[in-house]
Amino acid sequence: MRGRLRAIYRKRFKKGPMDPRETAMLLAGKGLEGNANQGGRRQVILLSEEAWNDATAELGMPLDPSTRRGNLLLSGVDLEKTRGRTLRIGAARLRIFIECTPCDQMEKACPGLQEFLKPHWRGGACAEVLAGGEIRVGDEVEWEEEAQGLLPLGGDRS
Repeated sequence: MRGRLRAIYRKRFKKGPMDPRETAMLLAGKGLEGNANQGGRRQVILLSEEAWNDATAELGMPLDPSTRRGNLLLSGVDLEKTRGRTLRIGAARLRIFIECTPCDQMEKACPGLQEFLKPHWRGGACAEVLAGGEIRVGDEVEWEEEAQGLLPLGGDRS
């Protein structure tokens, strides 16, 4: 299934504002260049535009997707239960590490939002950058073949 990169957001500092960008660099093993969070397995936060729209419609309040505090807003890509899968955005490759469960910052942003983001991975997914490269709003997004190796489900993550 192919989708599109609809928005890019960079966080200047922890708990800081989410700045929209037209282009950005993804750095292998680090994440979004200039973003406050770097390294680890939660290098980039991905959010499905459709899942966000479903959650905010049920909430009964239109909210800008930057409220979720994710880095990349994708359309036409279902993130639910994609752990271990690899996604291509332009020349960059990202591996989904885990569901990004909504935190209390969602509740502070809008009462009730945290609960509406819980089902079906609506809060998005955390990914690690396997291969970096420049990305831009409008880039095509697609899953690599199912033959990609999956992450281990527990214990040793090496």
